Amino acid sequence: MMSLFSIPNMVGAHLGAWRHPEAYANPVMNLDYNIETAKLAERGKFDGLFLADGNAVRDMDKPALFAANSPVARPAVYDPVILLTALAMSTSRIGVVSTATASFDQPYFIARRFASLDHVSKGRAGWNLVTNSYAGDALNFNRSEPVSREERYERAEEFIEVVKGLWDSWADDAFVQDKATGQFLDPDRVHVLNHQGKHFQVQGPLNVTRSPQGRPVVFMAGQSERGKELAARHADAMFGAGDSRESMQADYANIKARMAKYGRHPDELKFIPGVSIFVGRTSAEADELYEELNALISPTLGVHYLSKIVTWDLSGYPIDGPLPDEIPETVVGGSSTRTFTIRMAREKKLSIRQTYQQVVPAFGSPVIKGSPAEVADQMADWYRSKVCDGFMVSMPIMPRGLRDFVGLVVPELQRRGVFRTEYEGTTLREHMGLAKPASAYFPARSLAAD
Repeated sequence: MMSLFSIPNMVGAHLGAWRHPEAYANPVMNLDYNIETAKLAERGKFDGLFLADGNAVRDMDKPALFAANSPVARPAVYDPVILLTALAMSTSRIGVVSTATASFDQPYFIARRFASLDHVSKGRAGWNLVTNSYAGDALNFNRSEPVSREERYERAEEFIEVVKGLWDSWADDAFVQDKATGQFLDPDRVHVLNHQGKHFQVQGPLNVTRSPQGRPVVFMAGQSERGKELAARHADAMFGAGDSRESMQADYANIKARMAKYGRHPDELKFIPGVSIFVGRTSAEADELYEELNALISPTLGVHYLSKIVTWDLSGYPIDGPLPDEIPETVVGGSSTRTFTIRMAREKKLSIRQTYQQVVPAFGSPVIKGSPAEVADQMADWYRSKVCDGFMVSMPIMPRGLRDFVGLVVPELQRRGVFRTEYEGTTLREHMGLAKPASAYFPARSLAAD
């Protein structure tokens, strides 16, 4: 079955969404709204909720974007693990996943935090490992400049090895808790890591028992060669980023083909691209919503946001002229969205206005728009054609976008036999069709040995 994840962004994923009459009023740090949407996504049988994260307030140097609430500015957001803990206590099946960076955090803290979330949620936690390159984040972690690309990936590769080692500190049966004999734990069923590496020295063991899933589900989103190799070796799921069905299909084949060298089967990693869904009861209703939201983005704001995406100030260029030739298509440290946007604008010969009108509604992700049947047909086609194993669904407006998706699209996906009608398991790994990983240090005891 396909996997579905939702991003519970209370202001919506469209730049103008929070202004729409049907959008949440006063959505900033509103826990009740977050709980409401988590329960709604669980009614829709979603695999999980996903919270992106950053460690700085962004776009303060771009007053027009900052004042209008660019969705990635993050002027007021919860610590994601704390929020997900609250959401886990308000739900019983849906997974809870968040980003945490290997560039500034410490492996022990990450291992402890997400193992604890896995216990609190009874096996529904996931960690999205990112290598952070944003300069503003670095300034909040005792650094004067971003971590270099080489160091970021070196740290990440060592980081994930340490975290996984810490998650395997205890055997599943280490805590005997036998009142009759007085034995609380088995000292032979704990492993001390004693890691000594270039970036980290970590003794261990982790002071959290092995979690319900063995290890929380590890997500990554790398688009570079180093990122793809890291995901092929360690990730349980990879968030895809592309501008079309074709680019996603190529990335799907690429990441799956890399796994054999690490002794992994392609099904051990799920490829989950991001898409933005505009659905209405009819195609005309979906088009109407799309146009209503786009009308809430002024040309000035659209140009400002496109400038941010392509990392080039476009405000001095004719809005109905093409992107300037002097913008390089690729730069060191640039995002995949930037590359896709510039390439699309040049291949399609789009003006600056046409480019922001295509890109800003979904921030570079593919748009799937139409009636419930049309949206479900396209999603089912992508899944069956090995474009993806599921979707990270961005809802342009909240709560309408999620409510309409659950009420209109999910039943169509179920009728096509590509999405569950009920949860068959209790953990995020079970939802995604992923096996519980074996401990690196404690092979499972057979019944014959007991």
